[in-house]
Amino acid sequence: MNKVYVSGIGQVPIRENWERSLKELAGDAALLAIEDAGLGYPQGLFVGNMMSPTANKQMHLGALLADWLGFHHKSAVTIESACGSASAAFRMGVMAIASGEMDSVLVIGAEKMTDSPSPEITSALATAADAELELDFGVSFVALNALIMRRYMHEHGWEKKDFAPFSINAHANGAHNPNARFQQAITEQTFMNAGMVCDPINLMDASPIGDGSAALFLSSKPVSNGHPTIEVVASASATDTISIQNRKDPTWLTAAEQGAKQCYAQAGIKPRDISVFEYHDAFTIMAALSLEAAGFCERGQGPRLAAEGKIAFDSEIPVATLGGLKARGHPVGATGAYQLVEVVQQLRGEAGFTQVRDPRYGMAQNIGGSGSNITTHILKRV
Repeated sequence: MNKVYVSGIGQVPIRENWERSLKELAGDAALLAIEDAGLGYPQGLFVGNMMSPTANKQMHLGALLADWLGFHHKSAVTIESACGSASAAFRMGVMAIASGEMDSVLVIGAEKMTDSPSPEITSALATAADAELELDFGVSFVALNALIMRRYMHEHGWEKKDFAPFSINAHANGAHNPNARFQQAITEQTFMNAGMVCDPINLMDASPIGDGSAALFLSSKPVSNGHPTIEVVASASATDTISIQNRKDPTWLTAAEQGAKQCYAQAGIKPRDISVFEYHDAFTIMAALSLEAAGFCERGQGPRLAAEGKIAFDSEIPVATLGGLKARGHPVGATGAYQLVEVVQQLRGEAGFTQVRDPRYGMAQNIGGSGSNITTHILKRV
């Protein structure tokens, strides 16, 4: 197979972007990635998005953005995999180049959520769950994660306050990210006093939605554009049952475990070799479960890893180094692209205040649904 390199990256700040449409947000990130790569227009376009049919009344984003960007007569498709849409699109781009079908592709993750009323967004987010087995009974997506969190706390003896370090770490890092939705640190008191959304999940457990777009330019050859060479050395995707009730163990992310194992094998490394891990902390419980499933700690010990300060950007396994979903924001279909862009920033040495020291391998893991479709990538500074 051909090697795959990330030659360019681009992103826009996650905000309530009232003044720009979905295609404008996507186009801005795309043009930044194209300019960063310096290779001209790519041969193909892969767009990751979840909610444009409901939130924006717009489908067919591949063709729409190809037209908007001037990619006339190029291959362009849209990939939907719930909150994991952008990383799924990235994986399609990686496969296109690795197979030899294309020499260059552009991957865009884009989502515009704040133009729609909150009840509509809540309903749309819930479509990532099983419509017959979960949604028909009135369970929201937050409620599903609350059920998982409650069971996890019961099985492993953790209390509510034990999840505070995940949010504290994310906000401490996000305070230094100009693209983050929330750029201020929080305390344990802030965490504990936050309003309850669905017990035991409160506002400080949950990531905020937003409008945003991030893009990555992939190529089959390294380029001399003034940046360190970043290679995609592993890519994997795995699934689990979409409904929580059908899982053998709802407190374990089997798809994350499988994807991480496949990626470690492809890259020829171990968890200890990962310099930075951008996990999918849509909720603090997912942060804990991701650390465990990816092999960074024993089962049930994710909160302990956070409490001991081992997830800080200058510690053993840096996570959410630019704020994660919790502080950077979670424009759902675009999130996977932001994660990958941030891994590239770290590997290039462009992460600013929260720069990890001498990183070589970075991993990004993007969750679709409540763990039903998870895509994992490992990137390497060559």
